Amino acid sequence: MRIDEFMSAFPHARMYRDEPLKYYAYTKVGGTADLLVFPATIDELQQMIQTAAALSVPFSVLGNSSNVLISDAGMSGIVFMLTDLFQISVSDNQITADAGAKIIDVSRTATEAALTGLEFACGIPGSVGGAVYMNAGAYGGEIKDVATSVTVITPTGELKELSHDQLDFGYRHSYVQESGDTVVSVTFTLAPGDGQEIQDTVGDLTQRREMKQPLNLPSCGSVFKRPKGHYTGQLIQEAKLQGYRVGGVEVSKKHAGFIVNIDHGTAQDYLDVIHHVQDVIWERNEVRLETEVRIIGNETTN
Repeated sequence: MRIDEFMSAFPHARMYRDEPLKYYAYTKVGGTADLLVFPATIDELQQMIQTAAALSVPFSVLGNSSNVLISDAGMSGIVFMLTDLFQISVSDNQITADAGAKIIDVSRTATEAALTGLEFACGIPGSVGGAVYMNAGAYGGEIKDVATSVTVITPTGELKELSHDQLDFGYRHSYVQESGDTVVSVTFTLAPGDGQEIQDTVGDLTQRREMKQPLNLPSCGSVFKRPKGHYTGQLIQEAKLQGYRVGGVEVSKKHAGFIVNIDHGTAQDYLDVIHHVQDVIWERNEVRLETEVRIIGNETTN
């Protein structure tokens, strides 16, 4: 088997056959990966992608798995999980972080260095790579405001650097969504600020998040994109959908924009709740809710 050939090429790497992905996802759902691999360095990841391409083995990439919904049928081929790539460094007013670093940790590093611009990211649970992929944002800030260059590995294993303009950032969008490139490192350019003011802002945003969001339950974060001219949470709240439940998954009673796993739910439960919310909001408001969460993995047969 080609996966066996891949494994034999990296005998010292951390990897697992038929590994349940629900153990790694914020939603606590998801089937197995044929092979789950944790690259130890960017160089190793590049070699692994080159090898997978040469063997024609399909591969996918995950970071902190906080804004994804992984199918109950799992993921075929190789799944590279980049959480072992977590180095963060500061040079003057720039911070460079590996793709697997948590964006919360990068925001914390900026706060400690009295650099302003990443306060908005203090509560975003995703990885740096995922934040760039989705152009993550919160409280009026977005990654596009601060990410100035990104190092990627192409699907064939070439290492290259992309400038801010090449990344084509938009609302929850970046160029790498189309290119298939794997983000491996990001440089953020920030501005010197008042350390106490930055800490106060982070403290305020953290408090607001803890008050409003169901952080004690597994979820995929904000499920839907904000439709033009509307607030998603308000539409769902007005439709009295909070508490709507399928299996072990329900629309959060605390924040209408979240769908939470309250009792051993499945990915199919999530999808059924998502589709029901979309149908109801369309019938009531003629507004189409698009998912912000990435729905990935193999199709189920049911």
